[in-house]
Amino acid sequence: MSGHDSDNDDPTQVVARTRIPRSAMALLPAGILTIGLVLGGWFIGDGLRRAKVADRAVTVRGLAEREVTADLATWTLAYSATAPDMASAQASVDRDSQSIRAFFAELGFPADALQPTGVNVQTMTNNGVVSFTVRQRMTLRTTDVNRAQKAVKRQFDLVRRGVMLEEGSGMAYTFTKLNAIKPEMVAAATKDARSAAEQFARDSGSSVDGIKNATQGYFEITARDGDGGGGWGVSDTPYKKVRVVTTIDFYLR
Repeated sequence: MSGHDSDNDDPTQVVARTRIPRSAMALLPAGILTIGLVLGGWFIGDGLRRAKVADRAVTVRGLAEREVTADLATWTLAYSATAPDMASAQASVDRDSQSIRAFFAELGFPADALQPTGVNVQTMTNNGVVSFTVRQRMTLRTTDVNRAQKAVKRQFDLVRRGVMLEEGSGMAYTFTKLNAIKPEMVAAATKDARSAAEQFARDSGSSVDGIKNATQGYFEITARDGDGGGGWGVSDTPYKKVRVVTTIDFYLR
């Protein structure tokens, strides 16, 4: 029958219309490789750019200081007595011990605030004469810092009672609550460091990003108004200054 188009009935002609030329097939892998190289180069370049940006950093230090008052007072009292015999030297030291206990009791300290912390006996012979020296140490330990301050101001009352305090005697004040203020001080030091980094970034036309590395320094506790070391006739101060310095590397962008 002639009612159908003869060209449409030929299957060989349909196949011929959809077949890809062999030359185009040969170029396809090369095109894919080229696209891959272009994309790979872009990713490598972008990665290098990001690495270069990430490598930009500034190292700064942050400082935090806080004034505190000591919460523990420790007063060491060293005294001695020398006599031709051991019993006399010991009796003299015992009298001094009683005078010291009476002194602190009058100031309102409980009996257990004062404890003996050491004793030493030394024998010396001079031109055939033997003498005995007994050295005693007692320590007052109290959290009543105000009362301790009043006591140390009256230390010469002990001398008037016949107690001769030796070198090594002296009051020491200690701040024991460092752990309670550490987090806030570290945060303040970090904030101070960021402020310095931001100033550097403004000067260099950059901006500050996150922290790259951070090192917390040691906490230092010193006398607020300068050195006030202990010793006979010299008293430490209960007014302290706590200081910490942190070193931080900030990324710049």
